[in-house]
Amino acid sequence: MDIRNGIRLQFDGAVAIVTLDMPPVNALGLDNYQEITRTFDRLGDMASVRAVVLTAAGKAFCAGVDMKKRGQAVKDDGDTWSYLRAARESFYAIRECKKPVVAAINGVALGAGFGLAAHSDILIASENASVGLPEIDVGLMGGGTVVQSMFSPSTARRMMFMGYRMTAAELYRLGLIEACVPPEALMETAMSFARELAAKSPTAMRYAKQTMNTISEMPARESYRFEQNMTAELSKTPDAREAVLAFMEKRAPNFTGS
Repeated sequence: MDIRNGIRLQFDGAVAIVTLDMPPVNALGLDNYQEITRTFDRLGDMASVRAVVLTAAGKAFCAGVDMKKRGQAVKDDGDTWSYLRAARESFYAIRECKKPVVAAINGVALGAGFGLAAHSDILIASENASVGLPEIDVGLMGGGTVVQSMFSPSTARRMMFMGYRMTAAELYRLGLIEACVPPEALMETAMSFARELAAKSPTAMRYAKQTMNTISEMPARESYRFEQNMTAELSKTPDAREAVLAFMEKRAPNFTGS
């Protein structure tokens, strides 16, 4: 197990487990943002890793920005922009990681904490979890881009303008998370998802994630063309050929990531 700047990293077979560990509520500072980015960039390049679980220690997933640490980091001209850039890049390091990321939301995920979870590929939560954007009450703005892509216009504005928190049960009812489970079952459920993802072809997974990230911002005609082009490229790879052979021979595939 490795822990740096409040980010704990450990491995279970082909699954990497990234745990936010900044007591008491896993609030984020500049050093944490930078470590999250470094960690997910590193995992993306590790051939031994095929899936990632992102979770947190304690009762909170992440309470958002650590206002005290933010005050210490933002003192001079230009500091605000560097700080905001670091936060943004930590979200996109998760989204752009070459490996699929399962967010296991164990408690409140507020502000930037919700951003970390929302940029994961598959979201699950414990029954006592909730998400929200409380920034309006501390002189900041929340992640409108995130909530606008997930919720109806009215709900997105309610969350951003009013700091409304949505429970895990409601997220599940709306189809925004894949499971809402008792707290004691959260990691078991997350690992089940991650192990199934890890069993897929790493090459196909890489193509699939890149495709989903790209087409989410394209008009339908262009996105379908891009997806078909990626399918054509994937079909030329050794892993794709192995998938076809395994299917024809009625055996489990042996993927090499090539």
